[in-house]
Amino acid sequence: MVRVSDLHAGGPEVNPTALPGYRETSYAMSEGQQLYNSFNCVGCHAHGGGGMGVPLMDDKWIYGSQPEQVFATIVQGRPKGMPSFRGRLNEHQVWELVAYVRSLSGLTSPKASSGRSDHMQSEPPPNSIDTKKPVDVSSPE
Repeated sequence: MVRVSDLHAGGPEVNPTALPGYRETSYAMSEGQQLYNSFNCVGCHAHGGGGMGVPLMDDKWIYGSQPEQVFATIVQGRPKGMPSFRGRLNEHQVWELVAYVRSLSGLTSPKASSGRSDHMQSEPPPNSIDTKKPVDVSSPE
């Protein structure tokens, strides 16, 4: 985990542990996609390509690409705009959102794919694209 300062958005740090039996399944990714749209993640991250929020389809993961790191980002929030979703989502929903976010850059199994909206039908599922190898970016841009 990258420590930015002594201040932490969204309250005290969490050290998540994967749920027993947690898997990045088609169902989890599909539910995560619904949450992504419902909580207006599209407003900042677009459909993964980025906007005012960082892109989720590339190989640059400022705070880490491992499921536990993505979980912490969602729950704690991050400086410069990423809000904390602590208390708005239960732990199971956060893990579903993690599965979907990781699928956007091909980090999940190509055997599972999330549900897709009609405007995206011409493309292969996001997790069927070439896997991006995450790189550590020392400071947010």
